[in-house]
Amino acid sequence: MVAAMFDMANAPDTSLMQSHDFADALRLCGQDPVILPDGALVLHRRVMGVSVAMLPRATPCAALSDHLRQVGLHRLPLILSPETFTRKHGLRLRKPACAAKIDLRISQSIRFAGLHQKWRNQLRHAQNSDLTVVRAPMLPDAALPDLDATQGQKQGYRNWPVGLTRAFAQVAPKKCQVFTAKLKGQTVAQMLFLLHGTTRATYHIGHTTTLGRLHHAHNLILWTAQNWLSDRGIGRLDLGFLDPKTPNLNRFKLRSGAQAFEMGGTWLRWSPLARHDTA
Repeated sequence: MVAAMFDMANAPDTSLMQSHDFADALRLCGQDPVILPDGALVLHRRVMGVSVAMLPRATPCAALSDHLRQVGLHRLPLILSPETFTRKHGLRLRKPACAAKIDLRISQSIRFAGLHQKWRNQLRHAQNSDLTVVRAPMLPDAALPDLDATQGQKQGYRNWPVGLTRAFAQVAPKKCQVFTAKLKGQTVAQMLFLLHGTTRATYHIGHTTTLGRLHHAHNLILWTAQNWLSDRGIGRLDLGFLDPKTPNLNRFKLRSGAQAFEMGGTWLRWSPLARHDTA
């Protein structure tokens, strides 16, 4: 493979896995993402012993075949997972999943009115309690990634490897913001948000305790984070997948004012399977 590096695109709506900082975090973890001439990030992986290229969360451009050829990846099977469906990209491997997002361009008052009544009541309960919320960049040695990983094992979900989250915090501390709910000085819940592009953010990981759940701390954190991000020009907050294995978490996300949307699915594109050598 011929290594090639180009400047990454910095579009306002760049997805998290196509951002400069994600690429830098991967490099800090010893990985070597490839940047195509149009700025798209491609991963080179082995899946079940087979060498493949992966284009995560990006819509392939018309010149994709030529770009892959320039970096020496054109002979490999390519797995695509665009954010939204635009057209067929080869052989479909997995049907589209659903995710949730919040439009932060809407005013705070309208967003508040759009909260589900039960979610709004829980937020008011949290606001009237002794909870306080503080915000700070996540330190690379923070306990939150480990706490979330342990919680995920119990609840049946999985996020990035802990080391990758820590690497992101190291390469882009200002874009790695932790909101912490405290009750009489004791931390009872946390949520981590990653900023990417210039107008987007993603809820990444979180953790809560029994006291945090009792006082609806995550409602207060998410509402506080929404407003903080909106005030800084962030127009879209991604809340991640709506996983059938986590119905309670799905309900929490959708009741927070988020809208469900269908992603682009997962596709296999490989020259021997394609009629034309195009994207």
